[in-house]
Amino acid sequence: MNLSVKILLSMLIAAVVGVVINKFFLDYGFVQNYLIGKYGFFDVVGTMFIKALKMLVVPLVFCSLIGGVSGMDDMKALGRTSGKAVTLFILTTMVAIGFALSFATSFGVGEGFDKTTAETVAVSIKEAPSFGQVLINIIPDNILGEMASGNMLAVIFISIIIGISISHSGIEGERISKFIADLNEVIMSLVNIVMNVAPYGVFCLMAKTFAEQGLDVFIPILGYFLTVVAVLLIHYVGTYSGIFFIARLNPFIFLKKMRDTLLFAFSTASSNATLPITMRTAEEKLGVSNSIASFVIPLGATINMNGTAIMQGVATVFVANVYGHDLVFVDYLTIMGMSVLASIGTAGVPGVGLVMLAMVFTQVGLPVEGIALIIGVDRLLDMMRTAVNVTGDAAVTVLVAKTENKLDMDIYNDPKAGAYTPIDINSHEHDHGHKA
Repeated sequence: MNLSVKILLSMLIAAVVGVVINKFFLDYGFVQNYLIGKYGFFDVVGTMFIKALKMLVVPLVFCSLIGGVSGMDDMKALGRTSGKAVTLFILTTMVAIGFALSFATSFGVGEGFDKTTAETVAVSIKEAPSFGQVLINIIPDNILGEMASGNMLAVIFISIIIGISISHSGIEGERISKFIADLNEVIMSLVNIVMNVAPYGVFCLMAKTFAEQGLDVFIPILGYFLTVVAVLLIHYVGTYSGIFFIARLNPFIFLKKMRDTLLFAFSTASSNATLPITMRTAEEKLGVSNSIASFVIPLGATINMNGTAIMQGVATVFVANVYGHDLVFVDYLTIMGMSVLASIGTAGVPGVGLVMLAMVFTQVGLPVEGIALIIGVDRLLDMMRTAVNVTGDAAVTVLVAKTENKLDMDIYNDPKAGAYTPIDINSHEHDHGHKA
């Protein structure tokens, strides 16, 4: 079986196991202490898997971006790339929130819903930093400290500055550039090693989620849940296919090659944790140049949130209908604007989806405690919207590469390009100096 099939099977089996545990064994002490509880088997293995992915993010972005920037012949290309990427991120986010508001309003989600749940559940939302503070935090006062904390905007800034410096440092810069390129290859090998254990990590993450959530949590707000899922699917297929057709690229090739990345994103519910897999897919399966992928994908993982914007739009209409709050045209414009700005302004904030939602609620006059109505199903929806987010990152990366003539069409059209092959970590036979 290939990796996609293994992960998909592990997810399905985990869902069944989790639902059975939730239905019949949830109150057993052994299950709580040794399976799904804190430091239980599922928690330990799942957390270790996510940490294994996250530990690769900073060194991978650092090395890839330095290599990409230092190898650019024309530094103006960096400005063009960033401009195109940010513009496409904003446009796709606006399309996403537009879909969400249209569908949620048309179906009247939340009308006639009992809001007593919101009065009994306490909601604690972290305060988002101001946009000015986000800009200040991009420039670090301690490079190693920012890398250790995983501040991706700062890591991107550091990498770009070092890459530019290397390109202007002559022979010394060339030596450093070669070392960084070799280090990047080693880190990509580490990504493949982590992918070896992906089915087991995914199983534990999914089993824990379904054991804790069960299916009963979806019944009261099934309308909201299904509306978000429907809009996510429409945006995933419709929007990305549409822009690929405009760019004269086959969207079905793109969607097929994103399978592994989607499964990783769905199981981890983290764009940053999935970032090593997204970059590997963009370069090795889709044929994007490293100079483009190393910049656009980390930037997208930080500020591009199409899936989160969809959740915000549906959730805002849902809570407005529950509380009998009539949204006017200005409110809809405010929601669209806030969704775009908040995705940048809350970059790197834990639980960013709910932070952004609280900001939107405040701007349109909705009670923040309304979040309690939807928080029960947010984990599973977070997994789905993360999958849409990383697809958006990769789609924009491919489109920017196409416009910059940095897309290898032979690799893009090759169905076997970048196919995953398991690594035998016990083998000591390595071909040093040769790169496929």
